[in-house]
Amino acid sequence: MGRREVVIRVRGLKVGFGDRLVMDGLDLDLYRGEVLGFVGASGAGKSVLTRTILGLLHKRAGTIEVFGYDIDKLHPQEKLLIGERWGVLFQEGALFSSLTVRQNIQTPMREHLNLSKSMLDGLAAQKLALVGLPQDAADKYPSELSGGMTKRVSLARALALDPEIVFLDEPTSGLDPISAGDFDDLIGTLQKTLGLTVFMVTHDLDSLYAICDRVAVLGHGKVSAVGPIDELLLSEDPWIKSYFHGKRGVVRAGTAAKRPAERAGEGRAQFDRVQGGGR
Repeated sequence: MGRREVVIRVRGLKVGFGDRLVMDGLDLDLYRGEVLGFVGASGAGKSVLTRTILGLLHKRAGTIEVFGYDIDKLHPQEKLLIGERWGVLFQEGALFSSLTVRQNIQTPMREHLNLSKSMLDGLAAQKLALVGLPQDAADKYPSELSGGMTKRVSLARALALDPEIVFLDEPTSGLDPISAGDFDDLIGTLQKTLGLTVFMVTHDLDSLYAICDRVAVLGHGKVSAVGPIDELLLSEDPWIKSYFHGKRGVVRAGTAAKRPAERAGEGRAQFDRVQGGGR
């Protein structure tokens, strides 16, 4: 196998708030075409790392290279061009409540592209179809959407500019198991068909087993371990052992390796049996 291309390289990253360092010399590589899952204890700084890479939080030290460019050495216009090559699905979706689904999806297009209304409407329709939503969803407002639809609209907006990298911050949080399995399946399919590189912050063990090529573990301000999940299962680190071999981990080890569509299908069958009085 040839040398893998690093699309994001983080070295010696330090990020803090007041007297507290959240990142303390963190190193991490994201390879082109992979799905990297990023896990850690609540409050460890997973979302902080994502926002620092995106330039939404300032760092105290270290370097962040994206597509081979040191972000700190780029001019504002160059940073803008880099930003057009990634998309972000924020926690809880972060849709604009006063805009329709169509307008939410078109927001990055209006900001970065000079297109006619008909072109914008056509592209929004394409993105809706891409994430498996019906066209009549375009005129709905976020308050009219289910949790699963909100996530899909947010993903459609993240894909608005046809990015090479997609950041997903807790993409399945708040979803029922069937919807979460469907969303995992959607991410896996889009990653393969569009050739995406995916950086996914998650607590969902099902997602880690189902679609991640590697998993990085955040602990004490650094990446304490990174590799395929099969390797992490052999780790003697106390937190990693409790995370992957605890009660929830043991159950998922036997079930989450199934494709998300299979798990979702089983969930639907069980739901149908319950609804039908056990028929």
